[in-house]
Amino acid sequence: MWIWIVAAVIVILALAGYLIMKLYPSLGGESSGASRSAIERSPNRAEGKFENQIPTSMGMSAGSAAKLLVEFMKGNPHGRPRQPLSVVPFSADGFRADEEDKATVTWYGHSAALLRIDGLTLFLDPMLGRAPSPFPMFGGKRYSQEPPVDIDSLPDIDAVILSHDHYDHLDYGSILKLKSKVRRFFVPLGVGAHLIRWGVDPSAISEHDWWEEIDFEGLKLATAPARHFSGRSIGDRNSTLWCSWIIRGRQANIYFSGDSGYGPHFKEIGEKYGPFDLTLIECGQYDERWAAIHMMPEETVQAHVDVRGKAMIPIHWGAFTLAMHAWTDPVERATRAALSRNVNIVTPRIGETVRIGDSTYSSAEWWK
Repeated sequence: MWIWIVAAVIVILALAGYLIMKLYPSLGGESSGASRSAIERSPNRAEGKFENQIPTSMGMSAGSAAKLLVEFMKGNPHGRPRQPLSVVPFSADGFRADEEDKATVTWYGHSAALLRIDGLTLFLDPMLGRAPSPFPMFGGKRYSQEPPVDIDSLPDIDAVILSHDHYDHLDYGSILKLKSKVRRFFVPLGVGAHLIRWGVDPSAISEHDWWEEIDFEGLKLATAPARHFSGRSIGDRNSTLWCSWIIRGRQANIYFSGDSGYGPHFKEIGEKYGPFDLTLIECGQYDERWAAIHMMPEETVQAHVDVRGKAMIPIHWGAFTLAMHAWTDPVERATRAALSRNVNIVTPRIGETVRIGDSTYSSAEWWK
């Protein structure tokens, strides 16, 4: 009798899991047609999966995994701000200020950044949701009580640029609210399937492999390698590509790292596309145990030097707790490393607009 009960429970759970994976839209879609063919032709795949340029282990022993689980359950008393973070309100006038002269960028915490360049508006990894999870009611909540910007207040967006499909970069709810404002989506190979499932017109989506260059209304966009991985559901790890981006216009040349461990690709990018007026490079959610896929803050500064950047905004912090370090450690360590190497580090408040190429940048230690 008990055997039959256990078997029935297993079958019910398996069926429920299958239905969630097939019917729950936040998990994303699967590539087909021309997208599938482009994926299969990519030179950056092996044994049916995308791979990094250099060996990148994400494995962890059972003992290390158990220890990590205990650490996460205990938490870090300094892992989140004591009070919700305040956000600088969006100003359309400030965002477009002096657009004939200089490009502007507005950072919205984590890796989300709104860019105004050569009269065009671009949104990089626009994760504006409450939690980086397929089920937003669970998981670590954003540090601010409200979204960092009201999507309805934003101007029309010429293009959204995505680095990869992880939940803290590609958010279902944000895309649903943004899609009617966006003319084009530029994404790594395979990521378009998620957008299509969420109602984005396939003709508005452009998928790209590493080192592809795109002309977009006077801008020169290019995809470049990152050292990371991808996946939104069970069994789909590395089925889509991850990348960094180069955005070159008349007003500025910008590098956006996406997520990446440190590696030789940064020097390669600097030699091919540098120097950059501004870099946005990840510096948070790190741990020695997964340093191959998320840089330590000192490596962030080295990556900026490698790509030949003039000024750097450290990103991938200030919104969510996805690692065990204190929430301010990323920016404090990156700032110390930058000062020791005479690197111009820019630390705007969340929602503050920065003019790219100014002689002086915002460097207030607002997190204190």
